[in-house]
Amino acid sequence: MTDILESMRRIFVPIHKEGYPFILIALFATLVLAWLWSPLGWIGAILTVWVCYFFRDPPRVTPVREGLVVSPADGRVNLITTAVPPAELDLPPEPMTRISVFMNVFDCHVNRAPVTGRITQILYTPGLFLNAELDKASEDNERNALVIETANTKIGVVQIAGLVARRIVSFVKVGNHLSTGERFGLIRFGSRLDIFVPLNAQVLVGLGQTAVAGETVLADLTANEPGREYRVG
Repeated sequence: MTDILESMRRIFVPIHKEGYPFILIALFATLVLAWLWSPLGWIGAILTVWVCYFFRDPPRVTPVREGLVVSPADGRVNLITTAVPPAELDLPPEPMTRISVFMNVFDCHVNRAPVTGRITQILYTPGLFLNAELDKASEDNERNALVIETANTKIGVVQIAGLVARRIVSFVKVGNHLSTGERFGLIRFGSRLDIFVPLNAQVLVGLGQTAVAGETVLADLTANEPGREYRVG
């Protein structure tokens, strides 16, 4: 019985409340399509299931050791580089390590805090809707930038809209205190997150690696872990 319940939890994961209006719209459209022609109703039903899947919000097990930076998004690590943070973050105009996580339309899009700290800056910037995998999307696309101040440093997090995404949703305000892994936002549909950490932080992921929001450790601010090497299997 325990195994059955666990399997059901994995299949029927919670749905974030932001998805309810879209699910109702999809259900209504499915009924209309089915009334017009039954095969269209099946197409609508498949799309409705996908909408439910997109807005899933599964629980996560978050590592909480001081100094760890966890992924704020599900997706693929598509860029690790050195870059000056965007001006809207109001961080010193000095190079930081930027780790980018790209979310496709099949990834869970609920975003979680990479570190524990207080939000000192939030700034929404209108922009384009280029492919979020492109490097220039960091500067040209619509985005929402946050600064989280920890006990020892500041971390920049930028939600970037993508080619399909048309809405960045924020759940937090300046002054809010976040715990590592706590939900802070969501992007619809398909997008990217950039995380800016100090240059002395030890990066603990590799390009192409799949990241899980609130669970995968991206970097160590205290450099307590040795560097890692990666290979493609």
